[in-house]
Amino acid sequence: MLGYFFRWRAARQPFPEAWREILRMNVPFYPRLDAAARERFETKLKIFARTKHFIPTKDMAIDDTVVVTISAAAARLVMNLPGEHYQRLTEIVVYKSHYQHKEQGGTVVFGEAHTWGTVVLSYDAVIAGLKNKDDGHNTGMHEFAHVLDIVDGQFDGTPVLDEIAAYQPWAKTMGKAFFALRDKSERRAVLRRYGATNEAEFFAVATEAFFEKPRQMQKRHQELYDVLVAYYRIDPAAEAEP
Repeated sequence: MLGYFFRWRAARQPFPEAWREILRMNVPFYPRLDAAARERFETKLKIFARTKHFIPTKDMAIDDTVVVTISAAAARLVMNLPGEHYQRLTEIVVYKSHYQHKEQGGTVVFGEAHTWGTVVLSYDAVIAGLKNKDDGHNTGMHEFAHVLDIVDGQFDGTPVLDEIAAYQPWAKTMGKAFFALRDKSERRAVLRRYGATNEAEFFAVATEAFFEKPRQMQKRHQELYDVLVAYYRIDPAAEAEP
């Protein structure tokens, strides 16, 4: 109940003009949104920005530019979805750049989503993912797709769908595309090879490609594109620049 109040209060506050300047600077898709879409996007963004905790690591400072830019990646995924889809997420830990897992042999990491309500992000990677708008690689969207995935309690590549009847075509289509990527039958891949790691990573990688390479995905993976259109309630190929 308290969470609902905080979201309601955030939604009622005006959207700062200074935030729009940040979006125009760091988020290329923002200026292309029509008036109605922009209003939905801004509403989702300000609720996210004002109800999550942004925690800096060493050498990182949190300011409006950081908060708004990261929140834009989260809001992009859910701008057309009713309700609140990030209830389980409470904090975003922000590194200035990539970081390393010492317990995993120094593996370089750009982002992580955890089951306990925390996302860890490299801010440099978030910026690069948003500004390189058609390379199919977007760290922020990738990690927030994982947050959508975990709503049902499992990282399994299947977020909560609107209807029971939607799960069968989702599983069939996502499974077919996942196994094609895993056995390398997908040539000139629209999807990053990292998506072959497991079903959860496939959903996150497919989300990146859906928003950043929508026309290529629509052309080469029509069924996959269609189930993502149905889930996200958005058609990014129609929004894409000619």
